[in-house]
Amino acid sequence: MNNKFLIKTCPTCGSDKIELVVKDVIRKYKGQSYTVPAVGFYECSNCGEKVYDKAAIQKIEAYSPAYHHKQALAEA
Repeated sequence: MNNKFLIKTCPTCGSDKIELVVKDVIRKYKGQSYTVPAVGFYECSNCGEKVYDKAAIQKIEAYSPAYHHKQALAEA
């Protein structure tokens, strides 16, 4: 995660209990689950809010079957 992206307060609840974590992210697309390994993002232990930087979003998109489908259509 980029060091320039620093969050100290949760944008949803205002808590200072938001921290940088690295976890596998599990998502679903059309009922099918997929896992994105070791994604760095901020997570608030108070309300559960998750905040992703650009690199994290790009990593999630790279693993997403929805994104791959759109790329294939664009390249056709």
